[in-house]
Amino acid sequence: MTTPEPYGNRWSDLDRPPLDAAALRRALIRPDGLWTTLDVLPTTGSTNADLAARATTGAEGTAGGAAEGAAEGAAEGAVLVAEEQTAGRGRLDRSWTAPARSGLFFSVLLRPTGVPVERWGWLPLLAGVATATGLARVIGTDLSLKWPNDLLAMVDGQERKVGGILAERAGDDAVVLGIGVNVSLRDDELPVPEAGSLALAGAKETHRDPLLRAILRELETWYGTWRDAGGDPAASRLQETYVAGCATLGRQVRAELPGGRTLTGEALAVDGEGRLIIGTAEGVREPVGAGDVVHLRGAGT
Repeated sequence: MTTPEPYGNRWSDLDRPPLDAAALRRALIRPDGLWTTLDVLPTTGSTNADLAARATTGAEGTAGGAAEGAAEGAAEGAVLVAEEQTAGRGRLDRSWTAPARSGLFFSVLLRPTGVPVERWGWLPLLAGVATATGLARVIGTDLSLKWPNDLLAMVDGQERKVGGILAERAGDDAVVLGIGVNVSLRDDELPVPEAGSLALAGAKETHRDPLLRAILRELETWYGTWRDAGGDPAASRLQETYVAGCATLGRQVRAELPGGRTLTGEALAVDGEGRLIIGTAEGVREPVGAGDVVHLRGAGT
């Protein structure tokens, strides 16, 4: 006999209903579309690790139970969603945790054949554009991007991080994009003071099904346009769209670079390789392709 879980456990919040996997599949999977499978796990360590394992071997990467449809060498367009992640990771191996069903935690598998590998670095920026654009259309609140792919929203007059994206190679021909968005987190649930959520930013919609649909549809559109252009960020208009939504440009920033070096200056541009161009007080324009960027003050101040 199964003992019912007590009211008040992490699954019993009525404001956080479960995702409807069957409805999501009906809405998103089409014979001529990008998305080929969509599975929802109750809990797992990391959807990125799980999907990367499927991409190369078809096996699950972390504990959480096998999901239906995990075929050998998963096809492009596989989507893996978790109601709860226990070992989610952000950029620079930072942990990413949140209460069950309080956000969107998912990964998608892309195999960008026909696009030169040197242009694959645009994929996380593409995912940032798609996520910000898709969400904004549903929630009625403007979102912006902190270079390279943090999602920002205004909460009580302050810029807060509400989401992030992590891209990882899976074998020689695939990329797994992990996307995490804080949807319904309350003040007392935020992991750090700089974090926020869509609910705290005044979103008019916090039901996760339409939010996930909007992101995946926008991602499908942008990925198709970018791939058809051979990954060219200018021809696909990805570069100009990213620049238009990037809150980092025009601000004084501090870039904490690999190896412990720090670079301070004005964020001037995003170049054709997706790098942030920082102008220093000495008049040097230096491209930054990896590292952590801190906004020091607002644009135009």
